[in-house]
Amino acid sequence: MIQPTPVFKDNLAQMPAIDGIARIELIDGSGAVVASIENQPGKQGSLAVYHTLQQAFGTLDAKAAEYGLALFAEHTADARNRPGAHPNVDRLLAIAAGAEALRINVVAGA
Repeated sequence: MIQPTPVFKDNLAQMPAIDGIARIELIDGSGAVVASIENQPGKQGSLAVYHTLQQAFGTLDAKAAEYGLALFAEHTADARNRPGAHPNVDRLLAIAAGAEALRINVVAGA
């Protein structure tokens, strides 16, 4: 696993490549897709974090969420100060605080 640094850009450089991933779907206990992170500009950092979490933990539980918050580095502090500004960080904050764990489904691209 990556040893998170306090700088997101440095953490991102250590994460596995996201080439070939179309999106990541987050699935709740009833099998419903509750969120999707597309491989597109502005979302690729989040996609890389969630892909790393899927590879390291297999599921998005409280332990995985805490690790994800460390990977998001300075964006985690910003998300705490501005709820709603970083929805993919907000989701990790909620799960770390006890919200339902989610399954992470990686959808390959064309």
